[in-house]
Amino acid sequence: MTAEFTTLGALLGLALAIVLIIKKVQPAYSLILGALVGGLVGGGGLDTTVSTMITGAQSMMSSVLRILTSGVLAGTLIKTGAAECIAEWIVKKLGDKRAVMAISIAAMVICAVGVFIDISVITVAPIALAIAQRAGYSKKMVLLAMIGGGKAGNILSPNPNTIATAEAFELNLTALMMKNLIPALAALVVTVLLASLLEKKGTCDITTADLEDRSGKTLPSIAAAAAGPLVVVLLLALRPICNITVDPLIALPVGGLVCVLATGQIKQFSHYAEFGLSKVVGVSVLLIGTGTIAGIIKDSALQNDVLFLLEYFNMPAFVLAPLSGILMAGATASTTAGATVASQTFASTLVAAGIPALSAGAMIHAGATVIDSLPHGSFFHATGGSVNMSIKERLRLIPYEACVGLTSTVVATLLYLIGM
Repeated sequence: MTAEFTTLGALLGLALAIVLIIKKVQPAYSLILGALVGGLVGGGGLDTTVSTMITGAQSMMSSVLRILTSGVLAGTLIKTGAAECIAEWIVKKLGDKRAVMAISIAAMVICAVGVFIDISVITVAPIALAIAQRAGYSKKMVLLAMIGGGKAGNILSPNPNTIATAEAFELNLTALMMKNLIPALAALVVTVLLASLLEKKGTCDITTADLEDRSGKTLPSIAAAAAGPLVVVLLLALRPICNITVDPLIALPVGGLVCVLATGQIKQFSHYAEFGLSKVVGVSVLLIGTGTIAGIIKDSALQNDVLFLLEYFNMPAFVLAPLSGILMAGATASTTAGATVASQTFASTLVAAGIPALSAGAMIHAGATVIDSLPHGSFFHATGGSVNMSIKERLRLIPYEACVGLTSTVVATLLYLIGM
């Protein structure tokens, strides 16, 4: 296919979008404006640029639709108290002596069952802070344990980043989720090790003001809380088990409905679904903006130029998968946007180079968790706020978070190299 735009134009458009995001301009608008400027500078002309942007945005519609319906599950898990109940149950079962592991696993599980990573951290934070204060741990240790566990769960989840990557590579969602099981477990182990290291270095800085008053709070039973997520897992698992495909568009809202039925809150279903929708609308709009810039990049000469550089430096083509995920997520400070741009741009190139789509998708997906928590994104601030941490202290955690994401990326790449 002949490139419609130059590599310089595509890169300038992406750079403009990044600068605008850093300057706190609304990310979707930043990406749309970057796409427009990139197309015009890249020599496409106004009509071609706008047409390509629209085509790119249209390619995201199936992902957006699935993400919108996933809000039903996320909303019901949060509002019924099911997510908090699951986290509390895990922490109680492992006990205060294994607090670091308990906090990490709790965040991992909550994220893996379909709750966004930032909301997973916010959900687990009150329980984690209470345990940490009793054990004399620091906020840094607690937050790293939650973020690391969340990153591990995120590449196992039916969350927007996974859905967008699966769509770009035309993969079954369950297959992509399971492909990163081993990388996720490796990330969890590294999280526990790093958090334990911080535990030894830090002193307890958690005060009573940091703790949430949980007296009189009623949560559902663990059986009721787990019912919704278990139904989702079973429905998505039907394809590999008995070749019956249940699309996430159906499985995720059905899980939400089961959640309110099991917890006896069916009358609140509409309200909880509306709450869930409010949590996914922002991501959906972001994906539409991401589609416009991805369309420009995809129809530019960038792919051919990148392959030329890899050949020039004698680097194998598969390196493009994890590297693009890392760079795009860092540029946008978003796992979802980074994984989407990288997948939409390089999926056809990677498959044409002989790399299995499932392996390429897994490497991009894992790579998008390395430096996705930079300060120009909302995740950085939302997670820091969950434990009342200053920006200066929050910045110090970024290298540790990057190590967790890099672990899953390296393991995903190694699995490809050994043919797993």
